[in-house]
Amino acid sequence: MPSDDPSTVTPSTAAPFLRGRRAALLLGSLFLVSVFAQVDRILPFILAEAIKAELALSDTQIGLVTGLAFAACYALLSLPMARLCDHGSPRLVLLACTLTWSVMTALGGLATGFASLAASRFGVALGEAGAVPSSHSIIARRIGPTRRGIALGIFSTGIPIGTMVGFGLGGAIGEQYGWRAALVAAGLFGAVVGILAAIAAGPTPPIRRAASDASFWQESRALLAIPAFRALLVVAVCIGFAATPFYAFAATFLIRAHGFSTTQAGVAFGLSQGLLGAIGTLAGGRRFDASVRAGRAALLRAPMIAFAVAGLCTAAALFVADARLCVALMMPAMFAFAFMLPFAFGAAHRVAGVGREGMASSLAMIASGLVGPALGPLIVGVLSDGAAAAAAGARNGLAFGLLVVPAACAATVIACRIANRRMATAPPRSILDDGPPDLVTASTLRAG
Repeated sequence: MPSDDPSTVTPSTAAPFLRGRRAALLLGSLFLVSVFAQVDRILPFILAEAIKAELALSDTQIGLVTGLAFAACYALLSLPMARLCDHGSPRLVLLACTLTWSVMTALGGLATGFASLAASRFGVALGEAGAVPSSHSIIARRIGPTRRGIALGIFSTGIPIGTMVGFGLGGAIGEQYGWRAALVAAGLFGAVVGILAAIAAGPTPPIRRAASDASFWQESRALLAIPAFRALLVVAVCIGFAATPFYAFAATFLIRAHGFSTTQAGVAFGLSQGLLGAIGTLAGGRRFDASVRAGRAALLRAPMIAFAVAGLCTAAALFVADARLCVALMMPAMFAFAFMLPFAFGAAHRVAGVGREGMASSLAMIASGLVGPALGPLIVGVLSDGAAAAAAGARNGLAFGLLVVPAACAATVIACRIANRRMATAPPRSILDDGPPDLVTASTLRAG
């Protein structure tokens, strides 16, 4: 059996594709990795009120912890992690990253103030920066090309399911046993899942690269020089400003504005997000494939419509008096954010061309995961604190802060329209186009 030692690796010794039960075990374990990565990421959202009360934090500080402290580290490290996975053993990267974010999640349960809580979130982001690139690399090396799409779909479904588990089960555990217990439990289970995934993956040794391969910076500059790709990065930035503040404060809004308990908010928001997220991800994937096959010039037309509806409904949800109607009006946004995932990455892959999909994904992750997540929750927190102070402690001050979400949805619609025009004037290469890839060596293709 091949080892993970780079000195023994050649294309001919690359690990074979998995089939049957081994493939199912790998995909199941990677799905769980995706679930717990999302759980550990969003737990502070549903636990925010309890954390804020015990540690005496402001909404601005909560916005920093859930936004800047996580997003800056996560986004900035995604490209180096992707490069490490491409040129090293993604199994070892996944194991190290999973253990890192799980331990730091558990340590967050021991936080005594803002500084220690923020430090733990930096640690979680450090580990989770490698979750997607390492998992995608393992799938590429261990799952055959004809089943790779469904494999990536199964992995991505862990995002909405993880959100549902985090909000629902996390909120219940937090209310019953305290927010500290919820963080510690999530960390322990995440570590076990990471070890299981590393075992299921089997050997994923480094693949030798030709000396003429494009460098890290050459690949990045080449992609950023494409106008259509730059337009897609603007779309990703707008999505980050819409989605992250929504997830960071929606449950807290239900608690403050409509008197939900932590468990009620977690179940109502988490269950809705989990179901609509899973449906949206699968529906988005099928719709994207259908749009590609039909050769539509306006590839992003469907998500444009979804975000337009989401923005209008979210704006209304912030000011309705009925709690059930409020939750119902939040659902289009939950669907739209998930529906957009296959379109965002799929369009970026098509514009980038064969052999640059991984780098395209990493740049898109940075665009969506840095600016919006870093500044969005902070802006919401500042606006909320300002509105509450201006209205003598009004409970619904958070509604004014959350208007950032529908505004960002509107910006996403505009950005998608511009990106559609750019892609139409410069037709992208499909991953199914004939001809040899320009940045992938033949040995890499043979190794899977």
